Amino acid sequence: QVQVVESGGGLVQAGGSLRLSCAASGRALSAYGMGWFRQAPGKEREFVAAISRSGGSTVYADSVKGRFTLSRDIAKNTLYLQMSSLKPEDTAVYHCAVRRGPGIAYSPGHYDYWGQGTQVTVSS
Repeated sequence: QVQVVESGGGLVQAGGSLRLSCAASGRALSAYGMGWFRQAPGKEREFVAAISRSGGSTVYADSVKGRFTLSRDIAKNTLYLQMSSLKPEDTAVYHCAVRRGPGIAYSPGHYDYWGQGTQVTVSS
């Protein structure tokens, strides 16, 4: 079993920045692929970004490309999502997810463990 805990959400003005953290218990991060998804009220959960087990591959949704950046600290077993140039449409609950399989996954169904989420609100 892997426990996933997100933190770092909050209220920020448009154009501002936030850094989300995702701490995963259990094995080292190199054993897992990881991803971020977000869900706004009344909308489906959507893919934001993902990183492969090796850390050698990262992908981003077109809506956040160039503004969001993934990184990870192996020693702390933590994945980060640096979010810059935030827009009101980025407002959502952001969930971190962990998968045991190889490669990059874009679908929520391909992830095995989820955190409770952290709220990000961007005011205009």
